[in-house]
Amino acid sequence: MFATSDIGGKLWRIGVWAVVGFFLLNLAGIIASVVVDSLGTSWFGTWLPDGFTTHWYSDAWSGFQLGGVLQVTLEVAGAVILGSAILGVPAAYALARREFPGKKLVMLLFVLPLIIPPFTYGIPLASVLYQFGLGGTLTGVILANLMPSVPFVIFILVPFIEQIDPRVEAAARVFGAGTWDLFRRVMVPLLMPGILAALVLVLVRTIGLFELTFLTAGPDNQTLVVALYYSVFAAGIRATQSIDSMAVIYMVTSLICLIVALRFVDPTQIVGRAKKAEAH
Repeated sequence: MFATSDIGGKLWRIGVWAVVGFFLLNLAGIIASVVVDSLGTSWFGTWLPDGFTTHWYSDAWSGFQLGGVLQVTLEVAGAVILGSAILGVPAAYALARREFPGKKLVMLLFVLPLIIPPFTYGIPLASVLYQFGLGGTLTGVILANLMPSVPFVIFILVPFIEQIDPRVEAAARVFGAGTWDLFRRVMVPLLMPGILAALVLVLVRTIGLFELTFLTAGPDNQTLVVALYYSVFAAGIRATQSIDSMAVIYMVTSLICLIVALRFVDPTQIVGRAKKAEAH
């Protein structure tokens, strides 16, 4: 019986690793084909292009005005991160520590932007923004991206806040801490691992969020993912190498932003800090 169980366990592990390996192999193949095509001169029916060049990147940079697009992308991401922190952290604290009528309904309203397709609420949201003159502006793009980002921060931080013993806050009030001092000097330091983790995920999510940005962006405030979409489906004939070069730039930009963010947030320390907060 034990031998049969061991064989079944080994077969299960082999099957899992085979599926994971197949997925990673396909992912690596797709990325490699895009990178190689972005560097190739021509590529028809052979394993590798006839030659290699980097001029497609300069063509994509100038032809798609990627300098301005990257600036807009970083501006939107920075503003969404800041807005998500300002709005999401206090809201998460209130939902974790306060009981009030309709709390479950409020939680449901916050979770809706996370579980329903963005186009479902993105179209009416874009209509409202255009009615108020915010559609097609940078402000409108930022507001649209805040819709899923703030609930995202809230649902990450609520468990962190619930892990902190309320007696810590009571002790701080005994020593004369007001609400603002309590929040700034006690809660925020204890919640910093959760806040940083949430904001890193918001950064990655904002850079890759297509639907809401597509519905609210104008010609001068497109993020990189929207500009990539227009470069593929816009009228006219464009070299596939130029579009693939833009796709590589998009991947590299996302990777750099993630690496820079993780430079300040060590995932292995987040769990440790959360456990320390729970212990205190």
